[in-house]
Amino acid sequence: MSKNRIAGADAFDSYYGELFGSRWQSLRASLLESPNQVAWQKKMAKPYFLDQGSVEAALALPPCVSGKVLDMCAAPGGKTLILAGNLDEESVLTANEISRERKNRLVSVLDQHLEPETRKQVTVTCRDASRWSRFEQNAYDRILLDVPCSSERHVLSSPSYLSEWSPARIRNLAARQWALLSGAFLVLKEGGYIVYSTCALSMQENDGVVERLLKKYPTALICDPLVTVHAATINSTSEKTLYGRHVLPDTSSLSGPLFYALIQKT
Repeated sequence: MSKNRIAGADAFDSYYGELFGSRWQSLRASLLESPNQVAWQKKMAKPYFLDQGSVEAALALPPCVSGKVLDMCAAPGGKTLILAGNLDEESVLTANEISRERKNRLVSVLDQHLEPETRKQVTVTCRDASRWSRFEQNAYDRILLDVPCSSERHVLSSPSYLSEWSPARIRNLAARQWALLSGAFLVLKEGGYIVYSTCALSMQENDGVVERLLKKYPTALICDPLVTVHAATINSTSEKTLYGRHVLPDTSSLSGPLFYALIQKT
């Protein structure tokens, strides 16, 4: 039987064991622990608790003056709250979520946690982000694209998901992620920045998708995301990858997994 046809827990461990080598067992054990969460409360009516890696990814997007910001896959809303906290008085934020159920949850999170004046700067939409560029291009100064991904922490915690896992899942998600990132790049203004992020472990969903963008679009430039993260006084324990940073729970006090890359459209 070919490697790509096997499925289940053994296939899962074999795949990630090859990817991380001797590190896999400690990394696997850390994924089964409760994730480390921090309270975010900038411009908030009450704090919101989210993974430290998610905070780091959202803060990697450079603030802009009097600009338009888009969170393309926004639910449940933690990263949206961070982006809203970094808006100046003349900037606006669009938070998008394709699922109506998740969009309703997103609205509830924003209503409960944001200060009233900041909440007025945020509009919520319910669109297919992969089709956005068909209707609007060169429109936003900043984009956060936190894509659907393998979410290995969730897979490990669910016996049913683990029993069904196969490498095909990663290939299918990477195709979806590419559609989202390539479309988002067209929606981004020249000179603007996009943060691409996942909660996945595999390079295929992380650096692999970013690399595909760089090959297709010569105007895509990789930037150092820690410049803006450190400017926000966040001390990162993330690890450098080919094109971005990876927060991994075995070395980041159980935060992550969270991959993010900062890209400028030159």
